[in-house]
Amino acid sequence: MKFLDLAKVFIRSGSGGAGAISFRREKFIEYGGPDGGDGGRGGSVWAQAADGLNTLIDFRYQQHFFAENGKSGMGKQRSGASGSDKMLVVPVGTEILDEDKETIIADLTEIGQRVLLAKGGNGGFGNLHFKTSVNQAPRRSNPGQEGVERILWLRLKLIADVGLLGMPNAGKSTFLAATSNARPKIADYPFTTLTPNLGVVGVDQTEFVVADVPGLIEGANAGRGLGDLFLGHIERCSVLLHLVDCTSNDPIKDYHTIVKEIEAYGAKLTSKPRLTVLNKIDALDEQARLLLEQEFTERSNSDILVMSAVSGENVENVLRELKKFVIKDNGENSIQSKTERDDSPWNI
Repeated sequence: MKFLDLAKVFIRSGSGGAGAISFRREKFIEYGGPDGGDGGRGGSVWAQAADGLNTLIDFRYQQHFFAENGKSGMGKQRSGASGSDKMLVVPVGTEILDEDKETIIADLTEIGQRVLLAKGGNGGFGNLHFKTSVNQAPRRSNPGQEGVERILWLRLKLIADVGLLGMPNAGKSTFLAATSNARPKIADYPFTTLTPNLGVVGVDQTEFVVADVPGLIEGANAGRGLGDLFLGHIERCSVLLHLVDCTSNDPIKDYHTIVKEIEAYGAKLTSKPRLTVLNKIDALDEQARLLLEQEFTERSNSDILVMSAVSGENVENVLRELKKFVIKDNGENSIQSKTERDDSPWNI
């Protein structure tokens, strides 16, 4: 399934039906009077978050969503039928933005949550509605209210507890594959991850969702590499896991590059808890490890952990640290036990 996290849609609610001008004319009935019915209400356009979806790819092939118009009123006091509504079914975590792509109309973060995007127009009054004691044969009616047309943007931000950060080839996909049933693409060249991946990670009888996004390079906020658009998928995370490749030419420079890109992106990512881990530690001997840990701690001014996603060394310790942050942010009830959640991961 192709991944799409931004889509443009055109919506229009239904117009209300016109009211009818009609008079009762039946044989042997001396006094007829007005009997024009009201028009029906136009259909509305809604958006609803549904389970089982993790991409907006359906909106690439259908961008126009029009609700049905209301029917006109008729004689014999018959009202017109209301138009049927139109529903946009979107993944959980979808933001609905106005045409300017900045104004947030709704943020659908729960299954079944829905929002009204365009209300249908009211039906017009028939001439029966205007009958009074001094105007017993009105010859006027109202047209139906026009529907609403809008251009909206749908932006998907995946729901995850932990977000992976790092330079290309820092081992993010390897970590996700080693700790979950997710199977992201893994290779020895940069930018093997082109779209976000989700995996369900289990540790100590609890599970949480980890999101792997494409790697960042220096200048990503200006569009270099794959840019920083995918960082939107980790805005909802409780904690960020910053992986640093200890086998690179300058691990400390790589660390500061990612920190600067996060600061340039904004969106409160800098205020989120961040766990820094030196990955691929199996490639260094014991003495080189200690020297690198000491130098990294001094120059980065942050506490670090070490691990190897390939050999599994210290991976459990990293997962336990992540679990502490997730529980602190969301509470015990948000972390489901393995017996409560399906074993199969939610993967893109």
